[in-house]
Amino acid sequence: MASEKKLVYHEQKSQSILEWLLQQPGGLFRYPLELAVCLLAISLSLYHFYVAFSGALEAHSFRSTHLAFILVLCFLLRPLGRKKWTDPKNAWFAVDLVLIALVIVIQIYVIWDIEKFILRQGDLNDWDYWFGTTLIFLLLEATRRAVGWAMVIISGVFLVHTAFSNWFPGPFYGPPSSWFTILDYQFMAENGIFGIPIMAMATYIFMFMLFGAFLVRSGAGRFFINVAVALTGARVGGPAKAAVVSSCLMGTVSGSAVANVVTTGTFTIPLMKSMGYRPPFAGAVEACASSGGQIMPPVMGAAAFIIAEFLNKPYLDVALSSLWPAVMYFFTIYVMVHFEARKTGMSRLTPDQLPDLKDEMRRGGHLFLAIGIIVVLMILGYTPMFAAFWAIMGTIALSFLRKETRMSAVDMLSALEEGAREAVSVSVACACAGIIIGCVFVSGLGLKLTTILVSAAGGQLWLLLVLTAIVAMILGMGLTTTAVYITLAALVIPAIEKMGVEPIAAHLFAFYFGLVSAITPPVALASFAAAGIAGSNPMITGYISMRLGISKYILPFCFVYNPGMLFVGSWPQIVSGILSGFLGLYALTISSEGWMLERVGWPVRIACAAAAALMFHPDIWTSVLGFVILIAATSPHVVKVGKQRRAEGILKKKMEVAA
Repeated sequence: MASEKKLVYHEQKSQSILEWLLQQPGGLFRYPLELAVCLLAISLSLYHFYVAFSGALEAHSFRSTHLAFILVLCFLLRPLGRKKWTDPKNAWFAVDLVLIALVIVIQIYVIWDIEKFILRQGDLNDWDYWFGTTLIFLLLEATRRAVGWAMVIISGVFLVHTAFSNWFPGPFYGPPSSWFTILDYQFMAENGIFGIPIMAMATYIFMFMLFGAFLVRSGAGRFFINVAVALTGARVGGPAKAAVVSSCLMGTVSGSAVANVVTTGTFTIPLMKSMGYRPPFAGAVEACASSGGQIMPPVMGAAAFIIAEFLNKPYLDVALSSLWPAVMYFFTIYVMVHFEARKTGMSRLTPDQLPDLKDEMRRGGHLFLAIGIIVVLMILGYTPMFAAFWAIMGTIALSFLRKETRMSAVDMLSALEEGAREAVSVSVACACAGIIIGCVFVSGLGLKLTTILVSAAGGQLWLLLVLTAIVAMILGMGLTTTAVYITLAALVIPAIEKMGVEPIAAHLFAFYFGLVSAITPPVALASFAAAGIAGSNPMITGYISMRLGISKYILPFCFVYNPGMLFVGSWPQIVSGILSGFLGLYALTISSEGWMLERVGWPVRIACAAAAALMFHPDIWTSVLGFVILIAATSPHVVKVGKQRRAEGILKKKMEVAA
């Protein structure tokens, strides 16, 4: 705390390996494993800095080198036979060293004479066969450690199906593919393992993760949270609104829901509880707000960069299309928080408890310019990799403008290290997802599954969307968001597009439903992390999160049928889509919370639900009808409360005069 009164958040940065090593007596070399991990992580980040500055290297060399670094780090950071990599080494460590040696040997083999390696596509030699096979098994083992068994099993099923399609029944039957054919596509070409997912990870996503790490090191997290508290704390339900706003701001630079929870939630959740919010509700607010970071431009989640590659569009186009749905999502949470505060008679923070907005802007306002650098450079047509590089350089330079944000050499090296370590699980998931995509292409399963899904839906788009949403939520229980999206992009999205849906809407539909597992029990990681901080029941927190985050379940259906929300179509369609989206979600919130200016009964709630459904429909006249129903349902309520408040005001004045 800056003083005894003001509620000022001081960011507690996690200790990097480098910082830990520098604190140990006896020098760095007493801890060779920790030093090796630290140097490898920093080297990987510097390698990406070099590529971003000088220009992309030959595709196969660049992607395979990135993956080799990641696999070595994965085997060191997630060892066999130990819960944590810092635990004392045991006999299993020898196995880890063998796996690391194999990764290094394979990478040397690939890049030793990269031109000859590439020219052998379609004509593998024995070394290609064995090294390619070994790499697939190394990647599956790394996936098991970093992501979990679910993705390993799914990838294994696709590999088995591709090799033995003639053993499968019905629509899954097909001609089998030889292992040479599979390896040629998975290992030799810039497809499969080295396809779009790992390309997006190595080219774009990694640099943005580094950008987030540098911003955190500069104190941006503290600045975002304190500004949010200063702006909203004095309002009814201020602490919860601060959680929404601060998580929205943090979401612009961080694509991790759980990371956002533990960053902002350690301050906002106790503050919400102290103001009277129930612990499960406080945790749910933070979980929903934090999970919105993955849909909030300009950075968004990792899968957003892969969407741009699948659509062959600039990333900026994807970010712009995602802007209004993301704003609608945070708007809905904000309104729900307001209604909850009104229902429970929540108090406000007093002015002397709030951070001083001018002081906070003076201390950290310049850090906003780093985000501006990204936006401006991408508008000018530069690549996201180039934009992220200069945004990092800008963050370093801007940090020196104020003593409070000035980064030391250790801070910079720690950011390089932490960014690389955080990229391990995402990179491994992307590479393994490449196996799935490669198998779908080689076996032709994608075209078959598209036909199967369209037939199962009976030509009904709504049913196909419901089936896709269910599949995405099930996959999300065991896979990362990126892996869920890539799997659906290969198997299901073509079927949605085949029914005439705009490509960007189809891809964002899958993207959104790959995200909702973060707040959907039984596997709701963001909700569970928030519950741990709030000291509440995880499942109850998860169910409240579903209610507060209802717009994330509704919005994907809305923009599929009404792509104006995504800046697709004519200006009247765009304006109509955005306005009807906001009004429809407001009506849905009244129906869900049973509150507007005061508690409303079931007739009003049912009418508001009907109005919301009509406004979500793409036809403008249907939206107008929904708006009329909303006004008709809520006007008597507004008039009644207005009369009550005027009467209370008159009575209060009379009492003051009498006194």
